[in-house]
Amino acid sequence: MHNRTVTELKEDLIKKNISSVELTKHFIERIKKFDPILNSFISLTEEYAINQAKKIDSEIAKNKIRPLSGIPIAQKDIFCMKNIKTTCGSRMLENFISPYDSTVAEKLNDAGVIVLGKTNMDEFAMGSSNETSYFGSVKNPWNHDYVPGGSSGGSATSVAAGLAPCSTGTDTGGSIRQPASLCGVCGIKPTYGRVSRFGMIAFASSLDQAGIFTHTAEDCSILLTQISGFDVKDSTSSKIEVPDYHTECVKKFEPMKIGIPEEFLDGLDDTVKSVFSEAINILEKNNCSVKKINLKNSKLGVSAYQVVAPAECSSNLSRYDGIRFGYRSDNVSTIDELYKKSRSQGFGKEVKRRILIGTYALSAGYYDAYYLKAQKIRQLIASEFTEAFKEVDLILGPTAPDSAFKLGEKTNDPIAMYLSDVFTVSANLAGVPAMSIPMGFKNNLPLGLQIIGNHFDESKILSLAHHFQKITDWHKSKPVFNEE
Repeated sequence: MHNRTVTELKEDLIKKNISSVELTKHFIERIKKFDPILNSFISLTEEYAINQAKKIDSEIAKNKIRPLSGIPIAQKDIFCMKNIKTTCGSRMLENFISPYDSTVAEKLNDAGVIVLGKTNMDEFAMGSSNETSYFGSVKNPWNHDYVPGGSSGGSATSVAAGLAPCSTGTDTGGSIRQPASLCGVCGIKPTYGRVSRFGMIAFASSLDQAGIFTHTAEDCSILLTQISGFDVKDSTSSKIEVPDYHTECVKKFEPMKIGIPEEFLDGLDDTVKSVFSEAINILEKNNCSVKKINLKNSKLGVSAYQVVAPAECSSNLSRYDGIRFGYRSDNVSTIDELYKKSRSQGFGKEVKRRILIGTYALSAGYYDAYYLKAQKIRQLIASEFTEAFKEVDLILGPTAPDSAFKLGEKTNDPIAMYLSDVFTVSANLAGVPAMSIPMGFKNNLPLGLQIIGNHFDESKILSLAHHFQKITDWHKSKPVFNEE
């Protein structure tokens, strides 16, 4: 059952080939068996899930079918769920129980999903390897000596390892697409504003966006339809009508013009370049034309991102002060000492580094030199995408410059870690949608193909991804586990 897609499981549940309770228990047992090795979950909501499943089974018995009735899902531990612990991978929120649901959680609940648990993540979504979590590193299911990518590494790993058929994630600079690439699954980051950020704990508010992990583009289309749409509780939420992404995804493929940025190939690993070239050749033979384009300013993306994101992070995380909520240090005698000790002890190394960088960039005398300049670069990147999409339908490139790296390999080199997102950050700065799908392997580790679209062109992205998956089988490859 764990190798079946969301689409297949939906059919099984509706036809009553399996009950939601049976399906839920199957995945819970797999989590208990394999996750002690992988560490992809922070918490398992077993009792909650079983009760949800019983409710859905009674509805199905009465032929009351919701869009995702009985489908188990893993929820990234950045989405608030009422009366369930939400830690954001941090000691700061180790014991925080949310009094309300995030909009994403609410929409998924209304659609009939069964929440198996909360997945591990880089602390406050800050990281590219899932090694900054207070609850320990997540392991890549293809090779446990390697990272799964971050910050949504737990969510990507849970799907790749067959611990859940789908999961939620968030993407601020590549935190869905990069782990999707490194774990060999599909991961989509929609247009900024497409999915509500209400109840999604903030890292960088102008960049954060919720998305989905699945095995196939078709499954992504089903879940994305459910979580998308305007939300009055989110001031950045878009009122643009949401199409039925599933219908758009599976309908007859229309020929597309694909742009390949020269900058995405510069200095690329030979194997990655070869695998990517083969993926493009396949598409050229199957109703796609290819055009070389330039995104010169994309090379400045990481530099701009590492000013804008920390600046917003320093502001957003100022609320965690040891007084209102979050970790509170004991044995303090002054309020200044309370602030200092609570934040020093509650935040991890990477979070503190980014808070300090952001505070510096926003400080008097440096705002114009760093933050304002980064915002100007951001606008140049956005304008460049706008111009490119006048010539092509979609832009393609490798999701990451290489396959997964070893655990601990880059922990003492933050610059090398940040460069893991060199191909992904530009889409966040521009606010455009992007997706990663499997396209091959290097040394038995997955590689991802990134598909970038114009604002609100998720349908085109999903259509091309589905088309590619009908003529290739990379997405069907699964890591091997001892099932005894």
